[in-house]
Amino acid sequence: MAGPLLFTPEQSPSLSRRLMGLGLAMTGVFIAVALLAPLAQGLGLIADPQDLLSNLPLEPPGWGCWFGTNIRGYDVFSRTLFGAQAALKIVFLSTLLAVSIGVPLGMISAYLGGRVDKALLFLMDTLYTLPGLLLSITLAFILGRGLLNVAVAVSIAYIPQYYRLVRNQTASAKTELYIEAARALGAPPRRVLSRYLFLNVVQSVPVLLTLNAADAILILGGLGFLGLGLPEETPEWGHALKEALPDLSTGIWWTTLFPGLALTLLVVGLSFIGEGLSEWLNPRRR
Repeated sequence: MAGPLLFTPEQSPSLSRRLMGLGLAMTGVFIAVALLAPLAQGLGLIADPQDLLSNLPLEPPGWGCWFGTNIRGYDVFSRTLFGAQAALKIVFLSTLLAVSIGVPLGMISAYLGGRVDKALLFLMDTLYTLPGLLLSITLAFILGRGLLNVAVAVSIAYIPQYYRLVRNQTASAKTELYIEAARALGAPPRRVLSRYLFLNVVQSVPVLLTLNAADAILILGGLGFLGLGLPEETPEWGHALKEALPDLSTGIWWTTLFPGLALTLLVVGLSFIGEGLSEWLNPRRR
């Protein structure tokens, strides 16, 4: 007699829904924080992240400074909240660039085939073999500081992933009868790609996008920790961890705890969304 199943078919969808719900709630909190932080600052509820509280360096958490202050006198609470803005901006721009370039290239490459496909496949495979963090560090060093430069540096590591995913899907879908019928009726390649293939080959893109979004936050934190990426005066979690690293040896815990915790929670929330989407869209994983 077979043993009991660990997950019944009825339980598994609820698991994916719980993962997605938790991930959406966690990510939604950070989105709300990023949107409301400037309003709270304007109302005087939180300090300006650029203001130096020179009379309160390394002040521990308390009523006046909820998360304390760092060695330069910046309010850790304010800079942690505004750090969500930097993280979400990089996530949005880098994934938008990667999807906008990788998806069309993957469809065109598989649909046209021949030398175009071979050239693009060689280029993307070459980029894919390079470690994403190392590639982003190199590009960030070349391009210099700035929001758009960092987004470009991060997105380059993700373009081959979307290309490979969509290319494989397109290569399989272009042999279907409805595609052959559209060609026989004289539909131009542009119409076939946009109307008949696009929606059928991008179903797995949202899963990859959420996982890349979580990875982009880690790369941004790594760049900031290395002194690259955004300008130093910009509130950013990786840069905050770099500045606070010497504090750990002296028992000053709050300057690393709160930025590190914020970075971790946002990454976990986006990862939960990706895992939930993957299980929901792929019945085999249930």
